[in-house]
Amino acid sequence: MRGARCRGHAVGFAAGSAAGFTLIEVLIALAISAVIAAAAYTGLSTVITGVESSRAQAERTWEVNRALMFLSRDLRAFADRPVRDEFGDIEPALQGGRAARFLLSFTRRGWHNPNGHPRSALQRVNYVLEDEALWRETYPVLDRAGDTEPLRVRLLDGVVDLRLAFLADVGALNPGGRGIEVDTRGWPENWVANTSDPGARLDPPVALEITLDLDDWGELRRLYVLPPL
Repeated sequence: MRGARCRGHAVGFAAGSAAGFTLIEVLIALAISAVIAAAAYTGLSTVITGVESSRAQAERTWEVNRALMFLSRDLRAFADRPVRDEFGDIEPALQGGRAARFLLSFTRRGWHNPNGHPRSALQRVNYVLEDEALWRETYPVLDRAGDTEPLRVRLLDGVVDLRLAFLADVGALNPGGRGIEVDTRGWPENWVANTSDPGARLDPPVALEITLDLDDWGELRRLYVLPPL
């Protein structure tokens, strides 16, 4: 009987030992769990970073396309109509470049008037580079008074520079060496009236090239042909 009881106690002790974990086993399990958690976090972090980068790139693409859409839409609607500025001086239908008052300024048609206000369907538009941002300005009237203020819209940030080149005549057009590429190196960078002849009319160019230098994308070149007059 005594031997049987001893054997029973021994069996119970052995069963209890098999159901537990040693300290080393617990530490190994924790280490494996930590490695798995770290790998899962790294993978999740990579996915999140990729999603955020893709979202930022998509937003930037939308901003750049929006700015180019405004430029293209305005230039396609160009109208050969000079205006009078707030000082009483005549501004040509289109002028631009670093020598001009505004980087690019011109008159456009197609100013929608859904409410039927007594105003022209023509509109004066300025494009201005300020604090590495491209701004679009519009006026409520064509011929401005001294207190006429423009409506400003910030089109695009991160613009390091904006350069212009103008084509005066189709006869001065030089095709490039590759495909339909156009060589614009000889085009004048300013389109301004001759100050020595204040009464002379400045005819608009037939085309212009706009080069945007962005801090993240580098250079973007766009060639715009003005509508025939």
